Amino acid sequence: MPGRVLIAPAPLREIEHTYGPILRGAGYTIEYPPRDNFRTELQMSEAELLTQLPGCLASLAGSEPYTRAVIAKAAPAGLKVIARAGVGYDAVDLQAATDHGVAVCFAPGTNQDAVAEHTFMLMLALVRKLREQDTEIRQGLWPRRTVGNLRGKTLGIIGLGRIGKAVAKRALAFDMNVLATEILPDQAFIAANKITLVPLEELLRQSDIVTLHVPKTPLTKSLINRDTLALMKPTALLLNTARGGIVHEKDLHEALVANKIAGAGLDVFEAEPPGANSLFRLDNILVTAHTAGVDQRSREEMARLPAHAIVKLLAGEWPADWVVNPQVKEKFFAR
Repeated sequence: MPGRVLIAPAPLREIEHTYGPILRGAGYTIEYPPRDNFRTELQMSEAELLTQLPGCLASLAGSEPYTRAVIAKAAPAGLKVIARAGVGYDAVDLQAATDHGVAVCFAPGTNQDAVAEHTFMLMLALVRKLREQDTEIRQGLWPRRTVGNLRGKTLGIIGLGRIGKAVAKRALAFDMNVLATEILPDQAFIAANKITLVPLEELLRQSDIVTLHVPKTPLTKSLINRDTLALMKPTALLLNTARGGIVHEKDLHEALVANKIAGAGLDVFEAEPPGANSLFRLDNILVTAHTAGVDQRSREEMARLPAHAIVKLLAGEWPADWVVNPQVKEKFFAR
């Protein structure tokens, strides 16, 4: 089935060697967002998708908004697959995709190590006062003050899936005590690694550092709010490398200003790009630009797998482990 595949995240143009041969080898034409009206550091808007996506059989997708309006226009014009170059898919209206017979895929197992490394970067930078030392030394000072440590501290992991497990392994290597809360626990992993499974409230009360590794769902939206922040130690740190919206930013700001917790490291935000944000005026927070899951190695893996998913689905195969709306199967093959 010849046709076009949209490569929606413009930065993926730089690594076409990872997915290009897969798609072109199957006979598909690759299409990129137009450079004359699309800044490569920004994601496509809904309006741009409404213009660009119709006529394409598939999209190798980033975090651009695949809304019901986008899918309703693109599906009748040929769209059959939205394959996410990553593990999150909250930017896709799954119900709309299912209603229109569009299979939605993700790339499991491709970026958990990248997120885990980024989590520890934020953790160590906060604990060891990296920014403060760097800033003062550049000012001609010599801040030889005592800093914090990880060994012996308690790390609370909210969400012990692939990413949470990768973080847990690294925490154990740092000689940390690990608590976790997880709705579908892997008891074998928990036992083998001597992790203590506890309810959320107990995890928040006991942990020196709390790190979030859950998807954004109606159940996890604003999971960290005024009430849950109040359970944490005043010396505790909060890390979010999962999704914006899991942390209620106004409540976090209040907690940081009032020293109800000691600091935070955020890679994700309620709005992205976040623009002016009162959190950025605080000294006890470190921020990064939703880059936790994207290092050189993971970016290639996250591009390669969805390309394979597109080829398999359009060839009539069903890669069940990669499809996140399996209920679409009958409608997908009927189109």
